[in-house]
Amino acid sequence: MSRRGWVLFLAMGVIWGVPYLFIKVAVESLTPASLVFMRTTVAALLLVPVALARAQLRPLLPYWKPLLAYTAAELAIPWLFLAKAEQRLSSSLAGLLLAAVPLIGALLGWITRTDRIDWRRVLGLLIGVAGVAALVGLDLGRGDVGALLQMAVVATGYAVGPFILAGYLSELPGLGVVAASLVLTAAAYVIPGVAQLPRHWPPAEAIAAVLVLAVLCTAVAFLLFFALIDEVGPVRATVITYINPAVAVALGVALLGEPLTVGIGIGFALILIGSVLATRRSPPVVVCEP
Repeated sequence: MSRRGWVLFLAMGVIWGVPYLFIKVAVESLTPASLVFMRTTVAALLLVPVALARAQLRPLLPYWKPLLAYTAAELAIPWLFLAKAEQRLSSSLAGLLLAAVPLIGALLGWITRTDRIDWRRVLGLLIGVAGVAALVGLDLGRGDVGALLQMAVVATGYAVGPFILAGYLSELPGLGVVAASLVLTAAAYVIPGVAQLPRHWPPAEAIAAVLVLAVLCTAVAFLLFFALIDEVGPVRATVITYINPAVAVALGVALLGEPLTVGIGIGFALILIGSVLATRRSPPVVVCEP
């Protein structure tokens, strides 16, 4: 990997490990719907002009159905449920639970027969599930079942989104897809988002959290991610999934004083090992000509 590739890789690993911290800060003063509305609106205002300048929105029109499905799976539903879950869960635990996304992606690939699965990948799935079980058993109480189900919806959406993207939108400009998805999500949340805004101006830390989420973790992050894909390819680019949870845990413990528990230690190790094994490419099948 080139030096530029490593810089982009490390930047994305950090940037997409940051949102959990700022979501946790924001939902102390804003409702989840208001947070999603504000985040997507600001990010759309930044990315839509760039997409328009590059003529990347018009080609999307014939693909409005898969675009709506992708928006729902990748942004509109997960971002709401993630904010709701973080009203109860710590930011570090939320980030760590989403380390299971590659596991769900590997399982979906096997179910849809778009990817092969061998004994190593099955072992990875089992180890990853054991890691999630460790988190659930050691760090979640009975009152957190609802939040756990919300995180399951988030992880599933994050896994389904790339399948829709690869199957129906892969030939379209990535920046255009993201910009349009942000506009659609902002439009979906404009009524509840505005209605649920606080009567008084929210505290400075909440405003700063929204701006960081919109500018750095959304607009800048997607621009850097596309640059990373161009530099190292889509397969290597997805490895940032293994770095983000570690960043989320480190920030939650260091800045919010969240506990570094035995469950987090065991769960993170098992989920990381399981994800690496479950997302390994299966060896090619050698067909012998008769």
